[in-house]
Amino acid sequence: MKKFLALFVLISVTYGTFAQMGKVTSALSYIEQGLLDKAKEALDQALVNEKSKDNPRTWMAKGKLAQATFSSDNPKFKSFYEDPLQEAVAAYEKALELDTKGAIEKQLKLNNTYVLLGNDLINQGVQRFEAQDFAGALKSFETCIKVSSSDLYIAVPDTGIYFNAGLAAFNGKIYDKAIKHFQTCADMGYEGATPYFLIYSCYKEMNDMTNAENTLKAAFEKYPNNQDVILNLVDFYMSTDKLDEAFSYLNMAKSKKENDYTLFWAEGVLYMKQEKYDEAIESLKKSIELKNDEYNTQFNLGVCYYNKAVAMFQKANEIMDVPTYEAAIKEANNVFIQAIPYFEKSNELKGGKDGDSLRNLKELYFRLRTVNPEFQAKYEEVAKKLEEL
Repeated sequence: MKKFLALFVLISVTYGTFAQMGKVTSALSYIEQGLLDKAKEALDQALVNEKSKDNPRTWMAKGKLAQATFSSDNPKFKSFYEDPLQEAVAAYEKALELDTKGAIEKQLKLNNTYVLLGNDLINQGVQRFEAQDFAGALKSFETCIKVSSSDLYIAVPDTGIYFNAGLAAFNGKIYDKAIKHFQTCADMGYEGATPYFLIYSCYKEMNDMTNAENTLKAAFEKYPNNQDVILNLVDFYMSTDKLDEAFSYLNMAKSKKENDYTLFWAEGVLYMKQEKYDEAIESLKKSIELKNDEYNTQFNLGVCYYNKAVAMFQKANEIMDVPTYEAAIKEANNVFIQAIPYFEKSNELKGGKDGDSLRNLKELYFRLRTVNPEFQAKYEEVAKKLEEL
């Protein structure tokens, strides 16, 4: 009798476990059929039952369900989990933790689960990025990096995911993480010099000019012939008033690409910063010869002539001899006149409505109205345009 009772208890326990694991089997079947509400109901019961809640198959089923809700178009199913893919990752990890025999690992590999999960995470990241949820996009991409680095990921990881993570972090102003991911891209040689530029931008946003400079130098060491790297170095040294360094890299760039109008424009700006207006005029004119429809070049050349004339005017005012003074003033006015065509061109390039160009023209026409009566009419015309802006 005792043996019979013992056998009865054993059978009862086995049946109870089987009954609860039957819920998991049903849930998996419902998932395959797309009946995710029924799958959720069955699985919720299995997850709270003592006999099935610590079974690795239960957690694997939850991962599959969470993944399926992400891919579903049904709003009801999508509401099951706040972040279904994070739930899926956590569920698979729990299943692997509970699995002592390696069966779950084999099944996840056989079903290519982690590759599919990685693809879902990329899609989720893109969706969040497009919705400008940059922190959420970063979370998706970083989780994808984690998933794709697993031994269960039976495919070649997409190195572009690091770049996507960096972009999400950069747009979300999470600069420390952006630097980390872009640096990984730089170390892998992914996208050439571009990751260095983005790291440089991060440091500039953080007002860390030392690391910003070091980043560009590192880019130059790796890509010494990259014109954009050199131009960024020129721009950096121009903005920080390290003009000797700027000229050094600029001359290097010119030796590699001698007919690039941007290089002559940059050279002209460097000379302007040093108030060497004759040299600046020569460089900017060369830039215009190569490309005559650049607003900044036309405008800066007008500024050069204007500033040169102002300096000449100030120097003329120190002359005591009247004839010599008048000759010097006339010469200065001729230089003022030379500025006009360039401001007119820069205004034209902005559709005739560039406030900066028009204000400079207004002042020049007013100053020169006694030199040439035609400038009075032009002064009035420009003044009216400014009122209409």
